[in-house]
Amino acid sequence: MLTDASHKLIPMTDFVIEYYSNEGYADLQTLKMMKNYANFLRQPLTLGMFVPVDQQGNVLKEPKNYTAWKSLEHNDGKRNDSSGFEEQVNYQTAELKCLFEGFKVDYNGYSKVRIVAVYDPSIELSFNKNDLIPSGFNDVESLTVFDDIYLTSAALQLIGIKK
Repeated sequence: MLTDASHKLIPMTDFVIEYYSNEGYADLQTLKMMKNYANFLRQPLTLGMFVPVDQQGNVLKEPKNYTAWKSLEHNDGKRNDSSGFEEQVNYQTAELKCLFEGFKVDYNGYSKVRIVAVYDPSIELSFNKNDLIPSGFNDVESLTVFDDIYLTSAALQLIGIKK
């Protein structure tokens, strides 16, 4: 389920040191990636960064047989002509927008949504349903207090690490 462990969320200073030490010099591509990462860290947290949500930010329930449907080669998230499977396509589209891997909804109540990392239940965030802002965490950078938060392909593309 989790991607390459080298793609964890890390503090900006670690990111700069790691990329600079590997390259030995700061070329334009490396500088652009550092800028992209800094902008990524500044983003305010949203529930949709962790779990699939609809246009209003409400948690989407995983469709029945979604895992089996998704495992079919032609359901790779690159086509949108799956008539009869709109629910699966909508869920997959929302899932592909998530920036952090391995989170699930632990509680979805009237006033808050609590999510946890499936690989470490001690990593827990609660979002107020009125404003969809998490308690105690403001932006992506605030999550660097956790040792193991993994980035999805969407996040890596945003940063410029992966095409």
